[in-house]
Amino acid sequence: MITVSIMLATIIQALDGTIANVALPHMQGNLSASQDQITWVLTSFIVASAITMPLTGWLCDRFGQKTIFLASIGGFTIASVLCGMAGNLTEIVLARFIQGVFGAALVPLSQAVLLDINPREKHGQAMAVWGMGVMIGPILGPTLGGWLTDAYNWRWVFFINVPVGAMAFYGVWKYIHGAAPARRMRFDLFGFATLSLAIGALQMLLDRGEQNDWFASRETWIEAVLLAISFAYFIAHTALQPAGQSFFDYRLLKNANYVTGLLFIAIVGMVLFATRALTPSMLQGLMGYPAAIAGLVTAPSGLGTMVAMLVVGKLVGRVDVRYLLAVGFALTAFSLWQMSQYTLVLSRSDIVWPGIIQGIGLGLVFVPLSTATFATLSPAMRADGTAIYSLVRNIGSSVGIALVQAFLTRNVQVAHASLTEHINIANPMLQDPTVTAVYGSGGVAGATLLNAEITRQASMLAYIDDFWMMFLVTLVIIPLLLLIRPPKAQSSLPDPAANHAALE
Repeated sequence: MITVSIMLATIIQALDGTIANVALPHMQGNLSASQDQITWVLTSFIVASAITMPLTGWLCDRFGQKTIFLASIGGFTIASVLCGMAGNLTEIVLARFIQGVFGAALVPLSQAVLLDINPREKHGQAMAVWGMGVMIGPILGPTLGGWLTDAYNWRWVFFINVPVGAMAFYGVWKYIHGAAPARRMRFDLFGFATLSLAIGALQMLLDRGEQNDWFASRETWIEAVLLAISFAYFIAHTALQPAGQSFFDYRLLKNANYVTGLLFIAIVGMVLFATRALTPSMLQGLMGYPAAIAGLVTAPSGLGTMVAMLVVGKLVGRVDVRYLLAVGFALTAFSLWQMSQYTLVLSRSDIVWPGIIQGIGLGLVFVPLSTATFATLSPAMRADGTAIYSLVRNIGSSVGIALVQAFLTRNVQVAHASLTEHINIANPMLQDPTVTAVYGSGGVAGATLLNAEITRQASMLAYIDDFWMMFLVTLVIIPLLLLIRPPKAQSSLPDPAANHAALE
């Protein structure tokens, strides 16, 4: 019952990261907002969540894990109601910010609780359950959001959280027996302020950079300067503080497994969310797929992930996690290589099968990676560790989406210019009767049609370049698996109770 309750809380938080995306046009019209203004509905949630997430460890130490869990679920559910009741843009942006603040702790706390209530030999299966909850959000979010918006209205995108949040709140209150707060940590105000400013500036830069034309905008430069200065102050301040006295416990960085896990989960976030962002826009923009069909052909990727998680959860502890991770990353790289062979003429199976393979690969990575990352970490440091782990995954996804969108925009222009060089009177293909029948022998209408086709071809080349980039990133990361040390054999532990206190 504890597992069911905390997974319900995880699902609603993961779901709200993407469920509102498809409802934005409806919100824009209903709230009389511009295209630039309505994106703050997404930005406010992302920034608030990123800023608040590192607080999870200190809050649990100060008030207790159960208290923070209940406060997070209750606050998130109430904020969801406020989002659904919003009458103007200011109200919904403020409500989404509150939703992000309270929802930030849900994913890391759910991971920490699952690790705490299960003996170490069950950690693989526990992380499989947690991984499915985290993955359901990005998979179901756009589809569920579109259905709720079409069948009812955009407000139900938020109201749907109320019954789920209520069940999660009751389950946590009823079945989790919280320990007394330890109160060992001192709140480092300066460390929190500088880290929050750095994270907020980074998320703003990544989320709004594309629409601001990156560094052609004054806003982007301000965000970049704030990021550099505040992060420099944070590093200097943390380095000068005694262990355990700074906001970020730098003892986490002394654990090789944990640090390597952070690197890998950033890559997983980049590949997973970047692909999720690229594929639907490619199908709808270049191949004329309706939104429903685009969702249908990309959904099997999520199914492959969940099936792989169920299987690999039973293998963790029996098979060296490095072998599982190597197979997972190899399958992910292979699927991205298949995607880099895409053309403008694709059957649905050409889209479905690479998605399934990628889903299986990511499923094989997600569970053993989470298990290996925390295998040698002290239980006392889990709340801090899981918060940073989730934060790095979110930042990785933001970086991945920003990178592929920036490369896509740039490469469309480069490919368009390169293709246009061949459109001249000396090209015999332009004299072909078939070509002139479609585009005409001259005139504005023919030139417009020809330019549209060149843009379409250039866009496809740009998507292929993005898939190549993600393929190479995934391939390069595989040798770093040698840095991960597998957990000690279970027989070396004296008894199951010792699992929770075992350090390498």
